[in-house]
Amino acid sequence: MIHQMGLYGKYFEIIKDGKKKVEVRLNDEKRRKINVGDTIEFINASDLNEILKVQVVELRKFVTFKDMYESIPFKDFGCEGWTIKEMLEKTYEIYTLEQEKEWGTLAITISC
Repeated sequence: MIHQMGLYGKYFEIIKDGKKKVEVRLNDEKRRKINVGDTIEFINASDLNEILKVQVVELRKFVTFKDMYESIPFKDFGCEGWTIKEMLEKTYEIYTLEQEKEWGTLAITISC
């Protein structure tokens, strides 16, 4: 199955460069349809004509983003050298605490 997801330009580029191996999402209805072996087409939000296809190699569910970040090396997110505080602040610019509480979180390990 193929899933489409938008990505901000800088995150699109670090996946493309092989520096980001884990994509962070809410475990919402759309993401619950993803299975290992599926393909994700990431669409660059800065250039909608640019698409990057990756394969899902692992799915890990967590109650909170903090739980996720305490379990997975920051390097895998393309954020080596960041603090957990920085990771959470950036994440909560995109997702709300209410969304996190409603859906939980999903770490999607990908391979280009």
